[in-house]
Amino acid sequence: MNRETTNRIRFVIEDVMPPILRDSAAFRWMARLAWGDHINHLARFRERAPFLTEAEYETLYRNHPRVHQGTDNSAATIRRINASVVGDSLCDVGCGTGALLSHIQAAHPALSRLTGVDFVVEDAAALPGIEYVAAKIESLPFADGEFDTVVCTHVIEHLLDYRQAIAELRRIARRRLIIVVPREREYRYTFNPHFNFFPYTHSFLRAVHPVPAVHECIDIGRDIFYCEDRA
Repeated sequence: MNRETTNRIRFVIEDVMPPILRDSAAFRWMARLAWGDHINHLARFRERAPFLTEAEYETLYRNHPRVHQGTDNSAATIRRINASVVGDSLCDVGCGTGALLSHIQAAHPALSRLTGVDFVVEDAAALPGIEYVAAKIESLPFADGEFDTVVCTHVIEHLLDYRQAIAELRRIARRRLIIVVPREREYRYTFNPHFNFFPYTHSFLRAVHPVPAVHECIDIGRDIFYCEDRA
């Protein structure tokens, strides 16, 4: 399933379906028909967010079903990311399987350095010219301003301490920082292990405060695309 398809499904269950039904046992019953007891695991995961151990966090993500083929980004979002890349080096933080990096590499063959970071990198595709580093986003093993462009898509919504993560992304970005998050509302039962929810573009701008003078924050499909130039 691609991102465009799931965004259409999300429109129905997030915007059309009333909250009283979305948070109900009836919705949980319907959701369990598709995902089984994992729906209950996700609800408990969010409820226990402040108390989760690293082992619990990693176990849930290893067991979480992969919804999208390759990347969580839509084709329109990938085009916007590629149009916003600057400089000779790029780091994709939260790279997953490396699918987005492969799109960026194809669009920017002149990039001298392409790096992917995730807390688990065993599933990343071994592609020529791409290096992978296992690390947590809250403490990245790179120097200040090490990459011209830093990209982070569909990660911030998963992090309890997202402000520390954003500070780290800004620290290693020399010229440009690109962040993509889903535009969504919080409900008790969802199909994703998200902690943070941004229903509007201005909701995300509050999360990245202080916002620099040169920035862009727009809606693409049901995703928020944010781009800022570093001083």
